[in-house]
Amino acid sequence: MEYLLAVILFAISTSITPGPNNIMVMTSALNFGIKKTLPLLAGICAGFSVMLLVIGFGFGQVFTAFPSLHLIIKCVGVSYLLYLSWVIAKSAGAPIDTDEAKPLSFLNGALFQWVNAKAWVVATGAIAAFTSMGDGYYTQNITIALVFFVAAFPCVGTWLLCGSVLKRILTKEKYRKVFNYAMAALLVVSVLPVIREVAIQLGVI
Repeated sequence: MEYLLAVILFAISTSITPGPNNIMVMTSALNFGIKKTLPLLAGICAGFSVMLLVIGFGFGQVFTAFPSLHLIIKCVGVSYLLYLSWVIAKSAGAPIDTDEAKPLSFLNGALFQWVNAKAWVVATGAIAAFTSMGDGYYTQNITIALVFFVAAFPCVGTWLLCGSVLKRILTKEKYRKVFNYAMAALLVVSVLPVIREVAIQLGVI
């Protein structure tokens, strides 16, 4: 029981804190509404749980054998997040709830986890902290994935509701511009530690 409680608390604390996933969901909710953002929310929750299973079932060993692969994924992830920041900023003045506007899909949310630096940190940390080698290893891994799947919906969903509330408040285009610019900047800030880590590994600094 203590083990399960510890995993639940870890899942809640890491899922509800600010990060690329939550920023994307809140921004999407503000610009497209709750209904159009639900597939993205579901994709994030499902995609991260699958990521936990894959890492726990041995994908981490691949990185141990080929550390350069991890660096490549980090570089791709940073590039994508910076691109996503640009997209958010670019859409700052776009009208919301139009037929032409297309929010990120379930698949976008699921695949995004593999280039999300925070997701990698949380996933590897969870596997390292809450599993032990032995007969119960795979059961523990599945338990962690299920706990995160269940906890992620209300935690990330909180940001979805925040975006929906802001949508009703920020009715003027200039206010939406300020919000989207702020979210784009916050997303860039969240990537800075990873950029520094990549730069150190490449010997730039």
